[in-house]
Amino acid sequence: MATGKHQYAVIAGSGFQAFGEDAQEHHLTTGFGDPSSPVRELHYGERTVFLLARHGDGLLIPPHLINYRANLAALKSLGVECIIAMNTIGVITAGQHPGEIAIPGQIIDYTYGRDHSIYDGESASLDHIEFTEPFAERMRQELRAAAENSAIAVHEGGVYAVMQGPRLETSAEVNRLERDGADYIGMTAMPEASLARELDMEYACLSLIVNYAAGRGEKAIHADIEASTVTARTQAMKILQGIFQDDTS
Repeated sequence: MATGKHQYAVIAGSGFQAFGEDAQEHHLTTGFGDPSSPVRELHYGERTVFLLARHGDGLLIPPHLINYRANLAALKSLGVECIIAMNTIGVITAGQHPGEIAIPGQIIDYTYGRDHSIYDGESASLDHIEFTEPFAERMRQELRAAAENSAIAVHEGGVYAVMQGPRLETSAEVNRLERDGADYIGMTAMPEASLARELDMEYACLSLIVNYAAGRGEKAIHADIEASTVTARTQAMKILQGIFQDDTS
C-alpha cells in the first residue's frame, strides 16, 4: 500500500538485530564517513526496500555517537525518497503502555554535541529548512492505515522528546519533560528527522513503546523493556509488511 513509485528505506533501531541479516548488502561510504552498517536490500514482491541498522550490526554504537549524517547520505545515494524510522521509546503519558506502538507527530530536541546538519560550510550551501512539522504527514497516514488494516491499535500523534543518552532519565527529568509537553522519550529521532529534511527525504517514526518513563511504572525500567520489546516488535513488523507486502507499484 506504499503509494506511487517512491523508494523507501527503513532505519531499524535496537530490537531488530536479525532483521534483514540475510539480504544483499551495499557497502557504502559518504562524504561524512561510513554509515552504521551495510545497507541491505529487501524485496517485497516487485518493490525494493533498503534497510540500515542505526546502532550497527552488533548494537555497539550508542545514540550520541551514531554518524547520522553518513547514514542519511548513504540512503540518499541509493535514491531513497522516504524513510520509516523504527525506534524504541519510553512513555510518559497516562493511558499508554509498554508493548504498544506510537506514531509521533512532533519533536522536542534536547540533544547536544551531535552533527546536526549537512550544512557545515564544506558539503553544501546553507539552507534554513522548514521544520514546523518534522514528520511527513503522507507517511504517517500510510503507517496508520497499515496498522488499521492489520488490526493493530496505535497511538497517533504526541511529542517525542529526544534525549542525549545513553543513560536513561531521572524521575525529575521526566517530570520536566511532561511540563514541556512531551509524551514519549527516545534518543534517536534527532538529528535523523532534520537531516532527512535537509536531504529532501520524507521521514516518519514507527515507535515501539517498551517502557514507562522513570518514576511512572512499577517495574524496573529494564524489566519493562525486556518484557515488552518482543510484543511491540511483532506489531511493528506487521505494520511494515502491511505497507510493503503485495505492493507492486
